Amino acid sequence: MADKDSLLDSLEEMDDFSDPGSDYEPTGKSMKRSKQPVAGPQPPKRPRRRAALRGSSPVPSPPDRPLQQQRSRRTPKQVWPRPVIGVNEGSQGITAEEIYEAVCSGKSAMVTLVDEWLDGYKTNRESGLLVLINFIVQSCGCKGVVTMEMLNNMQHAEIISILTKEFNEDSVNYPLCTPGPQLRAFKAGLCEFAGVLVRSCRNSLLYDEFLFPSLLALLTGLSDSQVRAFRHTSTLLAMKLMSGLVEVAVAVSVQLQTSQRQLDLENSKREQDRATDKLEELQAAIRELQENKAEVASIMNATVRGVFVHRYRDRLPEIRAACIEEMGVWLKTDPEDFLNDGCLKYLGWTLHDKQSPVRLQCVRALQALYQEKEFIGRLELFTSRFKERMLSMVLDKDPEVAVEVVNLLLLIQQGTEEGLTEEESGLIYPLVYASNRSLASAAGCFLCNRLKTLIASDSQKSDKSDNAAFIQILISFYMQSEFHEHAAYLVDSLWAAAKSELRDWDTMTAFLLQKAGLLYEEEGALIELMLCSVRQAAQASPPAGRAQSRKILAMKDKKIQEQDKRRITTHFIPLLPQLLAKYSADATKVCLLLKAPLYFQLEMYSSAPSLKHLDLLLSQVCSIVEKHTEVAVLEASANLASTLCSDCYTFSSRAHLAFSQLLDGLAECFSSYISDLLQGTADDDDVYSAAAALKRIAALSSARDLTGLELFDSCIELLKSRMESTELDTELLVSALKYAGFYLMWKKVNAVNSTPTEEEQKRLKKQMRSFCRVSQTCLSVNQAEIRDQAFELLCDLLLLFGAGSVRSEPALQTLVHLPSDSLRSEMAAFLLDYIFSETEETQFNVENEEDWRITLLQRRRNQLAGYCKLVIYGVLDLTAATDVFKHYSKYFKDFGDIIKETISRSKLINPTLSAKTLCLSLQQLFSEMLTEDHSRKDLAEIRDLAKRLAMSFGIDLHRVRRPLVALHMDGIRFAFRDLREGEEQHTHEAFLEILSEFSFKLLQQDRTQLAAALRAACPEAALSWPSVRTYQRSLLLRTSTRATDQEQGGSLVSSSRATDQEQGGSLLLRPSTRATDQEEHGSPAVKRRKPSVSAQGSAVSSARGSWLDSFSIQSGLQSPDLTSTAQRQPVQRQPVQRQPVQRQPVQRQPVQGQPVQRQPVQRQPVQGQPVQRQPVQRQPVSRNPGAPQSDELESEDEFSSARNQMRKVRPSRRQPSCSHAGPPDQQDLDSHLTLLSLIEDDVAEGEEPEIEDFESDSEHQSAYSLPSTRHSSTNVLDELFD
Repeated sequence: MADKDSLLDSLEEMDDFSDPGSDYEPTGKSMKRSKQPVAGPQPPKRPRRRAALRGSSPVPSPPDRPLQQQRSRRTPKQVWPRPVIGVNEGSQGITAEEIYEAVCSGKSAMVTLVDEWLDGYKTNRESGLLVLINFIVQSCGCKGVVTMEMLNNMQHAEIISILTKEFNEDSVNYPLCTPGPQLRAFKAGLCEFAGVLVRSCRNSLLYDEFLFPSLLALLTGLSDSQVRAFRHTSTLLAMKLMSGLVEVAVAVSVQLQTSQRQLDLENSKREQDRATDKLEELQAAIRELQENKAEVASIMNATVRGVFVHRYRDRLPEIRAACIEEMGVWLKTDPEDFLNDGCLKYLGWTLHDKQSPVRLQCVRALQALYQEKEFIGRLELFTSRFKERMLSMVLDKDPEVAVEVVNLLLLIQQGTEEGLTEEESGLIYPLVYASNRSLASAAGCFLCNRLKTLIASDSQKSDKSDNAAFIQILISFYMQSEFHEHAAYLVDSLWAAAKSELRDWDTMTAFLLQKAGLLYEEEGALIELMLCSVRQAAQASPPAGRAQSRKILAMKDKKIQEQDKRRITTHFIPLLPQLLAKYSADATKVCLLLKAPLYFQLEMYSSAPSLKHLDLLLSQVCSIVEKHTEVAVLEASANLASTLCSDCYTFSSRAHLAFSQLLDGLAECFSSYISDLLQGTADDDDVYSAAAALKRIAALSSARDLTGLELFDSCIELLKSRMESTELDTELLVSALKYAGFYLMWKKVNAVNSTPTEEEQKRLKKQMRSFCRVSQTCLSVNQAEIRDQAFELLCDLLLLFGAGSVRSEPALQTLVHLPSDSLRSEMAAFLLDYIFSETEETQFNVENEEDWRITLLQRRRNQLAGYCKLVIYGVLDLTAATDVFKHYSKYFKDFGDIIKETISRSKLINPTLSAKTLCLSLQQLFSEMLTEDHSRKDLAEIRDLAKRLAMSFGIDLHRVRRPLVALHMDGIRFAFRDLREGEEQHTHEAFLEILSEFSFKLLQQDRTQLAAALRAACPEAALSWPSVRTYQRSLLLRTSTRATDQEQGGSLVSSSRATDQEQGGSLLLRPSTRATDQEEHGSPAVKRRKPSVSAQGSAVSSARGSWLDSFSIQSGLQSPDLTSTAQRQPVQRQPVQRQPVQRQPVQRQPVQGQPVQRQPVQRQPVQGQPVQRQPVQRQPVSRNPGAPQSDELESEDEFSSARNQMRKVRPSRRQPSCSHAGPPDQQDLDSHLTLLSLIEDDVAEGEEPEIEDFESDSEHQSAYSLPSTRHSSTNVLDELFD
């Protein structure tokens, strides 16, 4: 057991091991042991070198001699570009290329592949090891080849240094980061190869003191490399080999224990009964097993100390995730050696990792441990130490991590004695209302387990069935939860865990029909839960706001759905009339119950036994319509009536008859009061009765064609008389407007389906005109409900009777109705007064203030969407949209999406007219500003609006060229329009400051034309005015983004001044892509076109004009060490001598508004002031790998934020550089740019920090998001452009 204690001691001392590049040797001692002879001729045993287990330095040293290689001309079969090994490896066995191809394809039997390599290794172990090393090099994506001479004469650090130079320069990708299915196949094959290799060598070659020590020494050196491909691939292989070694160690321990028991049993016998031969055999076997165990423990110790301790906190998250994943395997496979606080602390620390993939692997590793009941006792200290962190991770920003954490907490709840307290469980309960469905389902499983645990504890005290108890406790939970107001999300979360309980509709209806069972509030909650479960079973889809993982149901799920609908229909057909009769007086409960038949298989009503239940249902629905006047109840009744009256059902005639009788009675009731209403002699009771009857008719007309009642003329006359007498009864007038509007809609639908006569068309158009006139008068009344209803109906009807609706029906051209000018003005005034307004319209209860505000905002959004539809479909002129566009910035939070979509659609209709409309919007705002107190604050707000509008033109500058020029010309004419009487001279010239916000979208030739147009329109004295000079400068400035880069997706982030008369200006672009950009994202850098430079250093301008006269990235930040573009090499190398660059001044012609030519002055760079830099070749820099780097960023998150700050630095104004520099050697530049994407500095690896030093972005109040339950009937944007 001394060897096991040695391994444990080494694991406990890992925190003090801080030198990643130090040499180490295995702790196990070489012992003599008997070995089975290996078949075949054996080469003489080579003395073991101490360098076999020596780790390499992170900074590779220069080779002592040049690399001698021979490359084959064979074409590789795989997609991944890799070198072809043509080195004479001294054996006729399998080659490295063949192993690589077999691993990549994934089609070869891995055991056969490893056996074939072992045959060659047994023949010549040096050649076999060389094949394996070259296979690893190829797996890293490296072109280099290791020769026998290099293997014999060089240290690992020297070999890795040479391989770094031979790396593939075509791409920053390597096999383990190649996107697509090839990555999964290669990674799986590589991991399988490592596992099979260990299992094949477990009885012999694992203990030859050559293969595995040499292999793991090389992998340790590669894992310390600055090249990400080397580090990633070698770490993955080392971890997989370590997992195989752990399995071997466990097997050896089992064999050792078995042999020890046999030996003890033999020794316990009497001396004369003992078998001497057996005793000697057992003792020899035990000695050999002990030696094997010591050898395996030595290799494992070296691997953990040399690779895992450093790479579990690597900069690359994939490497950290691989280390933690394998650590979980070790903990579960060999709990005797690894399942202790010394190893569990790595999982605890990694829970705070900033990258979600690492946290995910850590949580999954813990799940595997908590699933084993025998491990619970060893995990008590870990649970108590890190439970708080795990509870906080349920709000992780990555939903996948949060899901796994909830599952982990469920295992802790089920497996441990203490479990989770009620307070701790309360942190998980609200997640059942989360918008992410996977997270909500996981929380639902946790809640269901908790509820069933409570039921099991109380089952002895109650005689109720488990389902009845579950439903009761679920009702209590739903009523007590204050996180959401709809049960649909709770039912969807519990659907997978409590499907049988939620499908027990017999128990639910039994609770509702019994006389004394539930309280009033409990009955409402149960009805809501029951209807939600019915909907979930019938539709098999999540509620609104939750995405469905699989949109197309499988055949099995469809079959279950049909069975559920049949069960629902069979159960509720006889019971639904009873439920409606019991709760007919309760509007909320009746509204829910009326939705139930929509989920039935209504064909089952056609059978004879079900017809009587249908008659009872129709009778109850008609009775409910006569009792209630609530809008929700009437709408639910109308939807049910429309469904039951559908001609696809054989029983529809019964439904038609029942609802026709109901409507005839309502129409007769309203007609009896209409004469008194028109004459003004009706009292309050008559008005109420007429309003109630008309409200029911209007609600039913939304779902059924009620034009046969012929109440349109009566409603129009009623509206006219009431508007003239100013006696505005809200309920009566809103109902009259609704019925009249639906009447015209149904008439238009009937006209499209069956072409009416010319007389009927004229009559319908006359009715449309009369309705528009009446509605126009309603737009200015004080009652909000009346004017809102009139505006919404006008928007719908004007669109329905517009010219675009009859393009496919030439016979209906007579029905086209265009709004009058007065109506357009009234609608625009309504837009400004009641939609884009901050005034509160009505008094409201303070308790429901938030709900009222949301309802008001939803109504305003619907009204704005209706108005925008009129503009988009040509009912209103595009210039009518100015009243909408000029509020884009101020009301961006409430209406930004609608206005943005309207602008985009208007550009598709007429790009030039759309741009002019945007300019007109700005002109109107500017004119309004002049009529009030002129202030810079108002001008700044208009400029902010101009910036938002300018961004709507997109990045294709050639496509928006004409619209932009038209916009600028309109703006220039507006700024210098002819003087009018009483107007100050050139009061509109400040509009040019607003217009300058659109200049950055102009092409160079258009800038020149607009500059000439400005000089022509502007008086000479006005050229010195500040606004004019601001606009002139905006026409002279250019951004650094080239059109070719925009097409390729590249972007450069700085800008500088440009002059239109500059001669000999040089265009020097220094590469701005940093190594970490490519390595963090794993994608190659965009290849930018380099300007052709003449001998004097001047760039050749294109036919469309040059883009930039200079380019540089200005930043006051110091570049971190890890962004170096040069490979770190030892100090002994002599620096390259640089030739001084001759700088010649460039003669410039004086330009108006610019200083006269002056001699260039040598300036020192100042922080915050950009300096034009030349793309020179950097020299190697030496750095001590063991010294901590204080100025080095510790994580890729911090470096990304620093890089974003660097890109956000605004360029300072400076004089154009007059210096010239010749282009650097292109080959050297390409080499350094390639190394830029390959080389990384090692993170300073000191002592491991305490737990509190780790931070995770999942801790920063990343609260779960709740799906919105306030949805309109249709999505506004979908309705807007559908």
